[in-house]
Amino acid sequence: MLITHDTRCALDTVVDLVNTAPEETTPEGLPDVATLEAFVRKHEVSDVGHLSEFDLSAVRKVRGRFAAVFAAPDARTAAGLINELVAAAGTTPRLTDHDGYDWHVHYFAPGASVADHLAADCGMALAFFVVAGEQERLRRCEAPDCRRAFVDLSRNRSRRYCDSRTCGNRLHVAAYRARRKEAAG
Repeated sequence: MLITHDTRCALDTVVDLVNTAPEETTPEGLPDVATLEAFVRKHEVSDVGHLSEFDLSAVRKVRGRFAAVFAAPDARTAAGLINELVAAAGTTPRLTDHDGYDWHVHYFAPGASVADHLAADCGMALAFFVVAGEQERLRRCEAPDCRRAFVDLSRNRSRRYCDSRTCGNRLHVAAYRARRKEAAG
């Protein structure tokens, strides 16, 4: 599956956005407008004006809908959720070559809110995976105490953890120690 630069950026953005959601052990990752502004800067989200509490609330709602895509049990469910997100954003595909990047497609309408921008561009990035029959690559970490979202871009679709150096290594070390303890009797 060919993943263009802008699609990869949108995938990174949607994964990071979903992972800002509060969980049992983690606090709200977008607690205020300043944090949303930092998120927008980090991900180089273009054409975003002044952000407000309204934008923060709207982005949190979009985040919840993206989380549902990662939890979707099948492609049909994921497609329905993505269709709703993209349609609600008023998707308007257009070619652009801004900020030194070659030609690429933006799916958000000029002047769109940050929530609509994320819904359109990130929604289309996820749509490409469903169209390619790769919806199962949109995953949650299998570590029982993590559950962070990630996109499995491994060649054989075998990635199980959001980060093999943290979650994967921690579980492998725990399993090793359990085997050693059992062997020692």
